[in-house]
Amino acid sequence: MTSAKLKTFGQQMKRRSWAEPWKIKAVEPIRMITKEQRARALQEAGYNTFLLRSADVYIDLLTDSGTSAMSDRQWAGIMLGDEAYAGSNNFYRLEQAVQDYYGYKHMVPTHQGRGAEHLLSQTVIKPGQYVPGNMYFTTTRLHQELAGGTFIDVITDQAHDPEDLHPFKGNIDLEKLGTLVEKVGAENIAYISLAGTVNMAGGQPVSMENLRELRGFCTRHGIRIFLDATRMVENAYFIQQREEGYADKTIAEILKEFCSMTDGAWMSAKKDNLVNIGGWLAVNDYELFDALRNLVVVYEGLHTYGGMAGRDMEALAIGIEEAVQDDHVRSRVGQVLYLGELLLDWEIPIVKPIGGHAIFLNARGFYPHIPQDQFPAQVLTAQLYLDSGVRGMERGNVSAGRDPKTGDHRYPALELTRLAIPRRVYTQAHMDVVAEAVKIVYDNRQQTTGLKMVYEPKDLRFFQARFEPLD
Repeated sequence: MTSAKLKTFGQQMKRRSWAEPWKIKAVEPIRMITKEQRARALQEAGYNTFLLRSADVYIDLLTDSGTSAMSDRQWAGIMLGDEAYAGSNNFYRLEQAVQDYYGYKHMVPTHQGRGAEHLLSQTVIKPGQYVPGNMYFTTTRLHQELAGGTFIDVITDQAHDPEDLHPFKGNIDLEKLGTLVEKVGAENIAYISLAGTVNMAGGQPVSMENLRELRGFCTRHGIRIFLDATRMVENAYFIQQREEGYADKTIAEILKEFCSMTDGAWMSAKKDNLVNIGGWLAVNDYELFDALRNLVVVYEGLHTYGGMAGRDMEALAIGIEEAVQDDHVRSRVGQVLYLGELLLDWEIPIVKPIGGHAIFLNARGFYPHIPQDQFPAQVLTAQLYLDSGVRGMERGNVSAGRDPKTGDHRYPALELTRLAIPRRVYTQAHMDVVAEAVKIVYDNRQQTTGLKMVYEPKDLRFFQARFEPLD
């Protein structure tokens, strides 16, 4: 090739493609059923995608929880399960991994994340106390309420605007927090419930600077900070990419620094930690750990297995190590960005900036003619499945539930449909199919009508509620 041709080639190659840092070793067949079959399945499921059979789903983006693909090392670790009732070797491997990569001193395993939420809430919250945090999460808030606490949202205002481009929309607003503490007293604050990233805001991260300021505030007022570390690895990636002074630090280094400014963390290991089941709760204070260790025996299992099999703890320990590798996180978030950028190119309304684990479609932008009490995000979720067999999840009025004091619907500012991408499962071609399906639904938005709720369970209604179309 001549120098002139090389120069032309170089001008054409303005960017280089990237590929996932893994290759496929086993496959699971999936199939697309007919539109008539999908319509029947949707009706039988009460227009709730949680009630669909997985066999009737083509591309499953309901959740990234427990749906990731495990590595060959993790599957090999399954064969090393020590199923001793007490003192399993795998427990000590898991304990060491949490200490090495998250930095906390003491750890109790749980069957999954909400088991850890329950233990923390029952141990730390006194009836009548407040739990301020950076936007609610469904199961977290419920466990806080069941323990007698009241969740107060103190997230930055930008988080409630899907169009706002602030790079750290998960940040806590320290003025809001200060006003609350001044009003109710620091002694009536159970703890700060800090999520990284913030799921209900669209997978938005918290900055290291914001946490540093929060840590100073809490130290002055004697308030503890507990971290929902479920997707903290992705949060660390955004700090690396967006925050000054962290571009040359590894994901593992950023993760440990972030955790060092908190008093403990709970983990749904089904997300960042790359396993299909499991969780843990880790703290630095020994007295609190002792109370948690006693309570885990009551609700989960002995303190050295906490509801998990030994083989699951081994896979989890390996998953923790794999999850903090920079090339893995870059690929994981990169696939989300790929889908989001396709949709933005078509000017489809989504939460911006694009988050770490999912694309959040702005249902208000799709259906401004559907009022919130007709559940536009639920409508969008159903329409997407009907068109293409893609299963997403409602994250709006239905997920917000009812106010426990008044019984009225909560009406969140964000009315979203979430497309959560499992880790190491789908290819870019699957993302192309999803993007095209979303565009078709968006193009047909004007003739879409709302839903009415015909069955509503008492708690966490989005899992089992049923709907019917309005005429």
